[in-house]
Amino acid sequence: MAKATKKQALGRGLSALLKDPSNDITNAKDKNADKIVGNVVDLNLADIEMNPFQPRTSFNEENLRELASSIKELGVIQPITVRKMGFNKYELVSGERRCRASKLLGLDTIPAYVRIANDQESLEMALVENIQRQDLDPIEIALSYQRLIEEIDLTQEQMSDRVGKSRSAITNYLRLLKLDPIIQTGMRDGFISMGHGRALIAVDSLDKQLDIYQQILANGLSVRDTEAIVKAEKGIDTLPRKQAKTTKLPSEIVDATKELSDTLGAKVNATVDAKGKGKLTIAFKSQKDLERIIKQLNA
Repeated sequence: MAKATKKQALGRGLSALLKDPSNDITNAKDKNADKIVGNVVDLNLADIEMNPFQPRTSFNEENLRELASSIKELGVIQPITVRKMGFNKYELVSGERRCRASKLLGLDTIPAYVRIANDQESLEMALVENIQRQDLDPIEIALSYQRLIEEIDLTQEQMSDRVGKSRSAITNYLRLLKLDPIIQTGMRDGFISMGHGRALIAVDSLDKQLDIYQQILANGLSVRDTEAIVKAEKGIDTLPRKQAKTTKLPSEIVDATKELSDTLGAKVNATVDAKGKGKLTIAFKSQKDLERIIKQLNA
């Protein structure tokens, strides 16, 4: 009879243990904590609060619907992670997209790993777990690295160990935060790549960064094109060093370039190779300025 009672108690499952006030677990040393902490438990979605430390700030509605469709067919394959805040009260550490998609479906419960952590540990877990995801944009990753440094007080070396990235890779992400906010938004929205952003960092003036950013959008410039414009802006010759020393712009091309600059009211640069082939680069300050230049060229 005793065996049957014990078997019945175990059959109530881990979720039942959490809902029993006499088994309220607040510390890893509490009774039955070993059965709960680190194990997968079905939790009520209504008992889970969103994570204030969530690195992701935007959620694509179409992608959420696609995830909801997948969950409807296959269920939640990867459990979310939560930390216990009190009796029947949890805070999300990672898995907000899975939570949101499950709510879209009207589900009552979701599988979750239960952790016991303080605010600092929760922030670190959330940031590190989210950095590992493939669908974060470069700026979200950079902001997560910055928070690990400022709020968790990690050095770049410690952060490298935590996230499995080289220190140089982390530095490259952090440098993106020096870009003009408009350019950062463009990267988050997918208008330009991280490669474009890394090229633009070399430009000190935010106004000039924006000028080149507008050129990238208007002309669909590649990362390589962008790097060439940046080098020209900084006065670095993009020709091979040996060729640059022996190739000088003919005076007639210098005069013609100056005349074109005066006519268009815009800076015009010319480059010529040893065979006499050349390229003109026309700078513009805004979309409106570009339209003005095009109108003059077509006149």
